[in-house]
Amino acid sequence: MPKITFLPHPVICPDGATVTASAGESILDAALRHQIPIEHACEKSCACTTCHVIVREGIESLLDAEENEEDYLDKAWGLEPESRLSCQAKVQNQDLLIEIPKYTINMVSEVH
Repeated sequence: MPKITFLPHPVICPDGATVTASAGESILDAALRHQIPIEHACEKSCACTTCHVIVREGIESLLDAEENEEDYLDKAWGLEPESRLSCQAKVQNQDLLIEIPKYTINMVSEVH
């Protein structure tokens, strides 16, 4: 089973975490299943950028982003070449190292 290591994030995952994921599972679903509350304002429908993550290791194992994801990524805060929407990026058979950006663009945040 592939592992996803989340680097420390001051609010979402202060100590960082390493979790298991199933091949074909999205990075977001694996995070949520392990109580890592990555924001996802559009309910995983690829209609916002709140679940933006940066894949620091293992990005070559992910399928390429589709056009809709690329369009939304262009609006993400702190966009990098290794950026993905975690609701769309599906884990394959390689371990991943993930950074959750410090900020997100979200007009309606559920967490206050």
